Amino acid sequence: MKILALADHAEPKLWEHLDRRLLEGVDLVISCGDLPPSYLSFLTCFTHAPVLYVHGNHDARYEKTPPEGCVCIDGEIYDHEGVRIVGLGGSMCYIPDAPHQYTEREMARRLRRLRFALFRKGGADILVTHAPALGVGDDKDLAHRGFGTFLRFMDRYHPRYMLHGHVHIEYTHDFKRERRYGDTTVVNACGAYFIEIDAPDRGKTAPRFCAIRPK
Repeated sequence: MKILALADHAEPKLWEHLDRRLLEGVDLVISCGDLPPSYLSFLTCFTHAPVLYVHGNHDARYEKTPPEGCVCIDGEIYDHEGVRIVGLGGSMCYIPDAPHQYTEREMARRLRRLRFALFRKGGADILVTHAPALGVGDDKDLAHRGFGTFLRFMDRYHPRYMLHGHVHIEYTHDFKRERRYGDTTVVNACGAYFIEIDAPDRGKTAPRFCAIRPK
């Protein structure tokens, strides 16, 4: 299964001068937040793959202009051909009462609401967030601090992947596309990034990655 993960920046090769070849064979598009709704809607016109998204901390605009033709998985579990995908968007709260910003306790509460569904599904294969996990590709300032809740999720459910955004390439000298936490490959999807994952009934193999290089 070929997945195109997106976050934070509209990739010029897809947005300004679409190279249709980049979407060939894509089975699923996943946005990790902070992308223009028009960008996600635009992509639906060039692929039959479902376009899923969670909210970033700058996505209050989605309330009035949601991405057309896309599926919001924020606070939900989405099953695509047996691949179980959990969405928990938003960032650490740094502006009181701002939309899509949460305290650690609030994010933990959001996860608790999914526990029964996770039990029924038998766990999760991919965790999709906007913010990173605490200490795994996050930054030191409050706005870009990761959630400990996501660490506990990975400790308990051992998803094969965690996809996030929020920490941009230019924010830190220590930017890495992928990191490892336990059994989980953690991917920062800033811009655009391809992942290939075997379907569950074909067993687990090592992940393969291919970045779209920014201009």
